[in-house]
Amino acid sequence: MPGMPFRIQHPTLYKRIVVSHNSVLCLGPSAGVGPSIDRKRVSSFAPSIVSPKSKTKSKKSSASEEPEDFQEDIDLKAFQDHRVNKRLTAEEKLDLYTLMVRIRRFEERAVRGYQQGKIGGFLHDYIGQESVAAGSIPLMEGEDQMITAYRDHGQALAVGMSMKECMAELYGRHTGCSKGKGGSMHFFAPDKHYWGGHGIVGGQTPLGAGLAYALKYRGIKACALCFLGDGAVNQGAFHESLNLAQLFELPVVYIIENNGYSMGTSQDRSSTYVDCLAKRAEGYNMAWDYGNGHLLYEVRARVLEAMERARKKSLPTLLELKTYRYRGHSIADANFEKYRTKEEIKRIRETLDPIMVFQNLLIEEGLLDEDKVKEIDKAARQEALEAAEFADQSPYPPEEEIVTDVYWTTDNPGKHDNQGRIFFND
Repeated sequence: MPGMPFRIQHPTLYKRIVVSHNSVLCLGPSAGVGPSIDRKRVSSFAPSIVSPKSKTKSKKSSASEEPEDFQEDIDLKAFQDHRVNKRLTAEEKLDLYTLMVRIRRFEERAVRGYQQGKIGGFLHDYIGQESVAAGSIPLMEGEDQMITAYRDHGQALAVGMSMKECMAELYGRHTGCSKGKGGSMHFFAPDKHYWGGHGIVGGQTPLGAGLAYALKYRGIKACALCFLGDGAVNQGAFHESLNLAQLFELPVVYIIENNGYSMGTSQDRSSTYVDCLAKRAEGYNMAWDYGNGHLLYEVRARVLEAMERARKKSLPTLLELKTYRYRGHSIADANFEKYRTKEEIKRIRETLDPIMVFQNLLIEEGLLDEDKVKEIDKAARQEALEAAEFADQSPYPPEEEIVTDVYWTTDNPGKHDNQGRIFFND
């Protein structure tokens, strides 16, 4: 439960489990059968789980009348021996676990700040989706770049931003990562190759293609990661981006963090698809993949393959990772238990919580015990508390800051050759 220590429980998670879901999933080749996932095109392989018939039109449903269930056979240890995970040291595994705990505790403290009226605007928390950020962003190296949507706090911490600068930004303070002028949806850290935080649904997807285009244009062997939610896949800009990414053979990896409910509408009611959303890539002759976003080891394996395709072959990939948000689309979403059942939320929490799953694997590997779990949790709570105190004590942006960081010409006088001037009722 939120706010409680991560207790050692669910011993059955060490083995295979069968989980009943209410939203359609599909898995690409070798999902659930081990780490051998090398292939050229995912679509040439048959799914390895039992799933319902393909959805070719939307289906109305409600929390009281849930969508068609299916049984997903999940091997929680399937990717444990994949090369990208076998090379992890004990310290690196603990660092990944710690990162997920830090994200969870940061978000819980942020929710508290929002409820206390200290955070304005929107707040889209990442609780339940931690393994996606922790499993993908640490794989970045060299000149790799990344960009995301407005649920951006987890990625910010994963890329190395501090809790203090992130919390201060949420509080609208001048010590924040965007000087208090961006808020929850607009975290930025260009020095860490982190290009935001974007509030327009799907608006970051053409920018992700642009980052990849810049890398290719400059002859740099690297890739761009572009994160988006399942609700963004129906935006025109996203489809234009896929078209250009494949047409120009850009080294970009589009990662759909599919938490199943978009802005409050289930996938069945909002999207037409066959098997899964990632399969839409076939319309652009693009490689695609699907994976379980609850499992950190699997996320690392699937993301690495896509990143290697981008770096070595300069080819894009559309990767869908099934995940789940425990709360609403934003904290202002008061109906998050009306478009799905409390039982569904409880079922996912108890069986597929990403932190619990990885924690239990590390216990089995002899890297964690109850004392270490408590130690990591206590430190994360304290760090989050200190971040909130820092934000609370930080100043608001001064009035003169309202015209900075808007126009390059204003911030760099004498470095441009245009003859116009910027004025604001002066």
